[in-house]
Amino acid sequence: MADSKWVLLIFVLCLFGPTPIFCESDFSSKIPTKFLSFAKKQEVVDWMVGLRRKIHENPELGYEEVETSKLIRAELDKMGIPYKYPVAVTGVIGYIGTGEPPFVAIRADMDALAMQEMVEWEHKSKVPGKMHACGHDSHVAMLLGAAKILQEHREELQGTVTLVFQPAEEGGGGAKKVLDAGVLENVDAIFGLHVSPGLPIGEVASRSGPLLAGSGFFEAVISGKGGHAAIPQYSIDPILAASNVIVSLQHLVSREADPLDSQVVTVAKFQGGGAFNVIPDSVTIGGTFRAFSKESITQLKQRIEEVITKQAAVQRCNATVDFLEQGKPLFPATINNKNLHKHFQNVAGNMLGVHNVKDMQPLMGSEDFAFYQEEMPGYFFFLGMKDEAALGPLPSGHSPHFKINEEALPYGAALHASLAATYLLEIQLRPSSPEGKHHDEL
Repeated sequence: MADSKWVLLIFVLCLFGPTPIFCESDFSSKIPTKFLSFAKKQEVVDWMVGLRRKIHENPELGYEEVETSKLIRAELDKMGIPYKYPVAVTGVIGYIGTGEPPFVAIRADMDALAMQEMVEWEHKSKVPGKMHACGHDSHVAMLLGAAKILQEHREELQGTVTLVFQPAEEGGGGAKKVLDAGVLENVDAIFGLHVSPGLPIGEVASRSGPLLAGSGFFEAVISGKGGHAAIPQYSIDPILAASNVIVSLQHLVSREADPLDSQVVTVAKFQGGGAFNVIPDSVTIGGTFRAFSKESITQLKQRIEEVITKQAAVQRCNATVDFLEQGKPLFPATINNKNLHKHFQNVAGNMLGVHNVKDMQPLMGSEDFAFYQEEMPGYFFFLGMKDEAALGPLPSGHSPHFKINEEALPYGAALHASLAATYLLEIQLRPSSPEGKHHDEL
């Protein structure tokens, strides 16, 4: 590729020439603004908005994203982008560039939530009880937008961009299944984003190091002996036992955790009994636990089981605890690579202005993007979409009133494409890996 040779020649001149007039940083700094201009073309914006609305009307839960995947593949076919399917049940992995190393990945999640949409608008969910209430419809549209940008500039790519359309982020651990499929073995780095209703449009936020907590779920059945509420002495009350369990679980954070090591244990489910005067035979409780290290997550898991079973025994009840790892695997913490943080700051700063690139505090929310970061350097950031003057306050994610500011789509698409393209340029300056350590992904 002639363009590729010229770019590498520029690198050499920049590094070794006596009076360099043009260097890699100058070249790559122009990419973000060029890509944003492309993404803001009206025909591109209209196309992304149309895709997002189609996906929003037909939400699909984790590992059920059949129509969403079909739409993605149709668009990749139109752009002439090769892909692998199926990956992790419904996932799609696309490739743009040389088909050879280095590889960099950009990822979007595809799944919706099991909830009824309460927003009345032309493109409201057509599927009862299902809704894109976390913005994954916009994530898919933005990654397809990035694909369009990169395919248009594919002759300039110094390697291969891997497009990861991932199923089942909402508790299903789709990222882990993608990794298990072996399709990302040669990827050097991966980037992901999430829309943020609280961050102004045109701004982004993230941080180096821990960004989001690791998390797990638990469900416990506490069994006693039912009976009439007027004669409790002949019963073994599981409601009383469950109440003591819930109070005791709160001590795990307040009295056992280091105050400087943020942790959460929340019981959000309590089911038992159906009459005012009947003590039930059993009660079911459930909840989530979160922390920023594997050690803390492991400790919480162990202690949750101990507290539930032993506190139930104090009240003469039996208890079984299920951590639901078959369908909801433990998520590790989302920890951003410090070198990729610098790369993100440079790219986003060149595109949006350094004053619009914000540092943020860690959050106790979780993301299965963390599975990728356990296998390779990864970086996750938040994309602003707040515009109260135009849309008023935007509800938070997982709300039945959740809305997307579609003006954010060009920014997400351009950032995805710019982070990947400039990363490939910069990695060319690193020593090449020994031959035989990679295979052609295409």
